[in-house]
Amino acid sequence: MAVEDEMKANVFDTANNSLSNHQREELPYIHKVGVPPKQSLFKEFKSRVKETFFADDPLRPFKDQTRARKFLLGLQTIFPILQWGRDYNFTKLKGDLIAGLTIASLCIPQDIGYAKLANLDPQYGLYSSFVPPLIYAFMGSSRDIAIGPVAVVSLLLGSMLQDEIDHEHHIEEYRRLAFTATFFAGITQAALGFLRLGFLIDFLSHAAIVGFMGGAAITIALQQLKGFLGIQKFTKKTDIVSVMRSVFSAAHHGWNWQTILIGAGFLVFLLFTKQLGKKKKSLFWVAAIAPLISVVLSTLIVYLTHAEKHGVQIVKNIKKGINPSSVRQIYFTGDYVAKGFKIGAVAGMIALTEATAIGRTFASMKDYELDGNKEMVALGAMNIVGSMTSCYVATGSFSRSAVNYMAGCHTAVSNIVMSCVVLLTLELITPLFKYTPNAILSAIIISAVIGLIDFEAAILIWKIDKFDFIACMGAFFGVIFASVEIGLLIAVAISFAKVLLQVTRPRIAILGRLPRTTVYRNIEQYPEATKIPGVLIVRVDSAIYFSNSNYVKDRITRWLIDEEEQLQAKGLPRIEFLIVDMSPVTDIDTSGIHAIEQLCRSLKKKDIQLILANPGPAVIDKLHASAITELIGEQHIFLTVGDAVFTCAPKVVDEF
Repeated sequence: MAVEDEMKANVFDTANNSLSNHQREELPYIHKVGVPPKQSLFKEFKSRVKETFFADDPLRPFKDQTRARKFLLGLQTIFPILQWGRDYNFTKLKGDLIAGLTIASLCIPQDIGYAKLANLDPQYGLYSSFVPPLIYAFMGSSRDIAIGPVAVVSLLLGSMLQDEIDHEHHIEEYRRLAFTATFFAGITQAALGFLRLGFLIDFLSHAAIVGFMGGAAITIALQQLKGFLGIQKFTKKTDIVSVMRSVFSAAHHGWNWQTILIGAGFLVFLLFTKQLGKKKKSLFWVAAIAPLISVVLSTLIVYLTHAEKHGVQIVKNIKKGINPSSVRQIYFTGDYVAKGFKIGAVAGMIALTEATAIGRTFASMKDYELDGNKEMVALGAMNIVGSMTSCYVATGSFSRSAVNYMAGCHTAVSNIVMSCVVLLTLELITPLFKYTPNAILSAIIISAVIGLIDFEAAILIWKIDKFDFIACMGAFFGVIFASVEIGLLIAVAISFAKVLLQVTRPRIAILGRLPRTTVYRNIEQYPEATKIPGVLIVRVDSAIYFSNSNYVKDRITRWLIDEEEQLQAKGLPRIEFLIVDMSPVTDIDTSGIHAIEQLCRSLKKKDIQLILANPGPAVIDKLHASAITELIGEQHIFLTVGDAVFTCAPKVVDEF
């Protein structure tokens, strides 16, 4: 301690000799940068792993508890219904019952249409709104999310499966691959939750998701032109060029005016009710039951007029009964296992992204916490069980969740109510859908996906970040002009490119002193900030790694050369000190240390002293470990930029 105090005193005395009385009052003591205590490699690794994967400390509730209590808490962790179910009452049941019936009226017609998007028979859409919501109700932590098939995932799954197996000529193999993909989608989701790797889905940026969803919405709407126009032969591709070519080639003989009349009439009705629900929140239920009303009315019209005999395509028979077992239909061996895993992993990640975004949105609106890892495990479990009960990938639906929220749901019991209604539909009502025209299903899907096109979000992205807008448009046009998979790949690639660009080319700023303060800020942001004669102050706004260390060194060197040339041209004193503010530098690796060493040696040849200000604990620890502090000099590492400037140029600072 004596040596340390003496060192501090020496540093202070050096500065104090040339300080004015006013400065002595302002700077009574210059603190030395603290060095964190050394940790063993095991403790450091353990700390890093805990911070990365267990930042929320999931084991905290189990500490100092009896075995019975730990067992109960463990069950509540896996099945949150055991926790909130204790406070369940009749008031909540009434709200959940109304919400469940409302979303059931919306989901039944949607499920039949979404199954067609996935190139599956209509009953598989209903199956996927029966078993998965039941599993989620017991394991999920969101109170508002409504579970079932969704348009984007259905289209993605259908297009990727179609690339492997033709659904028209190999129906059985296609269906088996769909169940296999659903199984691996669940495995992927559950694994991310168990391993606490949910941060991986954050690599799909908000901008990329906005573009992807918008492109997928247009692609889905274009795919519905087959049913909407009554076209018999339609392209299996999803890009806009192929679809429009198929539409116009069938214009002379393939369109059916009765089908168009039914589809257009009910589409106007659906859009009107949706707009009515938006303007008057109390009438949200009108938009919610409009699809079911449309199905009932259109089915009656077709049945009474026998429009199916005049070219109007109908659903025909929907298989009656609850979900049959599909355990033996999943591919666990053979060539299709790898294909199922690839398709399932992609579909599972997209489904997870959509469900997470929906869950977080409604959780923030009702001000409660949502455990992301529990959500992933719940979604994974329901898809694993679903794959064994003839379901395809299910996730949270935004339209149904919004209706669920506005209908006054209190808990996930609304999903149980919805499942019960779907059960009754499968057991009793499916024969009544025989005369339902495909046009009405197309109209329902078109009206549902229009809401996925978020123009306001795209405009806001353009205003905030042009690079984000490029990612948004890249995903959008990739989906429209290529395929859903290509659009997704472009979205991920551009998002990664943005991260890499920010890492390899970090922001570096020149700092100046704000008048009548000891605060130093970016001179571009604060034009009134003035430079200190003889001192160049720069700030590195990033960790210094192998990917950017040379850029940081070269950028600082170029600024130094430019500054010296300007000073020389004006006949002003040369630069004697280069101060690097390292406050934002969270970490540094060996390449970064080497870059600082090279910079220090280069500056010494020019008789310029390198000074570091406020290096963080990880940085100062590595600086000491590399012995670079001896090259720079312990006395040239300061707690703040102000301390460094006061010590280096006290007379100049006094004049300011």
